[in-house]
Amino acid sequence: MTESIPGYDYGSERAAHSPVTLTELRHLEQTVGWTEDDARRLRSAARTLVPQAERMVDEWRAAIGRQPHLAAWFLKPDGAPDEAYKAAIKRRFVQWVSDLCLRPHDQDWLNYQEEIGLRHTPAKKNQTDGGETPPLVPLRYTIAFASVVITSLQKFLPDDDELESIEAAWTRAVLLSVALWSRPHTSAGLW
Repeated sequence: MTESIPGYDYGSERAAHSPVTLTELRHLEQTVGWTEDDARRLRSAARTLVPQAERMVDEWRAAIGRQPHLAAWFLKPDGAPDEAYKAAIKRRFVQWVSDLCLRPHDQDWLNYQEEIGLRHTPAKKNQTDGGETPPLVPLRYTIAFASVVITSLQKFLPDDDELESIEAAWTRAVLLSVALWSRPHTSAGLW
């Protein structure tokens, strides 16, 4: 399935190499409270979440579309939405849900978080898909939008005894990703 997603470079040499070390990643995991139980819970929740990933992403993107200051980062210079760009990145956003639930936090995962971060900055935004959108998604919006991704999860899970612990694991996983995506937005030595 993932081979058919253009620009999905997970585990390939085309993905950026993260300057973040695995030791630094482990420190970030400790900081957000990430545990092996979290990883187990998300792997288990993947049975429910991955089949709904497109619906989840559609909801998140609808939230973006309702806010002109967010939708602006998907517009061409003439003010029209760059539909080809939006379609291309949507497929990878859907895949991100699966990756968040199922991928181990190893060097390939760390590298792909760097790649995602770079694709929100002038270093790589628009390059993968030939988009004509503004060259930057400001970090403030990436950080703030994580709230939508975190708080909407409950709609996609059954109400059971594990719900609270899955939500906590999801929150930590999203925050960990966003922390890593922030690295390309910072000056050397400040991250």
